[in-house]
Amino acid sequence: MEISSMMGKQVAELQRTLSMNLLKSQMATQAAQVTVMMKDMQVSQPVPHPSKGHTVDVKG
Repeated sequence: MEISSMMGKQVAELQRTLSMNLLKSQMATQAAQVTVMMKDMQVSQPVPHPSKGHTVDVKG
């Protein structure tokens, strides 16, 4: 009975450890994805209109 109990405790500890490692890995992956997304947003700034502000329509 004691061996079975010890094995059960070890299995439970292993499951917790694996769950924590998986959670940490997922969080790191999400953080990396957010970093890439933020960098992409900074790069894609709007391009100025080619003729806006260069001519004035005075007929209007």
